[in-house]
Amino acid sequence: MRISVAADSRDGVAERVVSELRRRGHEVVTHGALNDGERDDWAWASEVAARDVSEGRAEQAVVCCWTGTGASIAANKVPGVRAALCVDAYTADGARKWNDANVLALSLRLTSDVVLDEILDAWLAGRPSTDDADVANVTHLSDI
Repeated sequence: MRISVAADSRDGVAERVVSELRRRGHEVVTHGALNDGERDDWAWASEVAARDVSEGRAEQAVVCCWTGTGASIAANKVPGVRAALCVDAYTADGARKWNDANVLALSLRLTSDVVLDEILDAWLAGRPSTDDADVANVTHLSDI
């Protein structure tokens, strides 16, 4: 899978996200502080990664900033993006299952290596629910 990854700094797990996704066999496109030629501010970096998803250049994205909040807000401004700030595997699984999230937002401050592995396991294994109510909720997002 092609995954776009953005971070506003190389602190915390930023570089490890990239190496771990590559180790798992994914093609990774980097943005922000992870790409020397780009602006590294969280709003700009997260937007570029989210646009990769919305415009079909990537299937999913991971956006990172100190708390993860700004990265998720910026990504969610891009049409067709459903970014979820995940701090644990349960939240990552739920975001994929019930929200059909296509962008994972992470906190560089709070995410440890162990928790990152658990989040990525759940996120990458997750599939959208086919339950009628869940599908209706995700479909309704484009009407809001």
